[in-house]
Amino acid sequence: MDIVLIAGMWLDGSAWDAVVPELESLGHRPVALTLPGQGDGNTAAAWADQVAAVVAAVDAADGPALVVGHSAACALAWVAADARPEKVARTVLIGGMPTPDGEKYFGYFEPADGVVPFPGWEPFEGPDSDDMSEDLKATVAAGAIAVPAAVTQGIVHLTDERRYDVPVTLVCPEFTPAQAKEWLEAGDIPELAKATDLDYVDIDSGHWPMFTKPKELAQILADCTGQK
Repeated sequence: MDIVLIAGMWLDGSAWDAVVPELESLGHRPVALTLPGQGDGNTAAAWADQVAAVVAAVDAADGPALVVGHSAACALAWVAADARPEKVARTVLIGGMPTPDGEKYFGYFEPADGVVPFPGWEPFEGPDSDDMSEDLKATVAAGAIAVPAAVTQGIVHLTDERRYDVPVTLVCPEFTPAQAKEWLEAGDIPELAKATDLDYVDIDSGHWPMFTKPKELAQILADCTGQK
């Protein structure tokens, strides 16, 4: 199965470099996206450009694809399910939640000089990054890409309620499935509350399992395809 991989903020397609060969060895066709404005040199990119790139990758897939979003890019995976519910076999959300219709894509850090730069590791101290060595942190930070404000400040638009019938798996890295279920029951994840086929998978990692647990993450994704 084609597996579309969408990394979160500040990352390009190379974030999946350790996951891609594992998925290939399991018989799948991973497509690691480098999003507009996030590694392709297009500093004028906007949110709509990233949405278009993800939808194009889904359209190019050989049959229905597994669409994987990490962190903030869970919103992009969800938008793909909304735009192409018949072409998305399942969405996998790693360490993030779908953004509801009408909300800002990424409002956690304010832009400076037209971009949102990587803020350093201080905001991610604790469970998010405890499994990362200092060398790994330095490598990731050195490659981090400042994301254009026109991307982060974009407004998410969802129009097709068939997205709720696309199966979805929430991969829980720095939080547990039990915590995620509590958030859902409390009304904090309104989009997932309407999903008709939702499951949870735990992974013993911090927020970036593609770096720290690539083999384990690849196996989870392969299992999500339903193909043996």
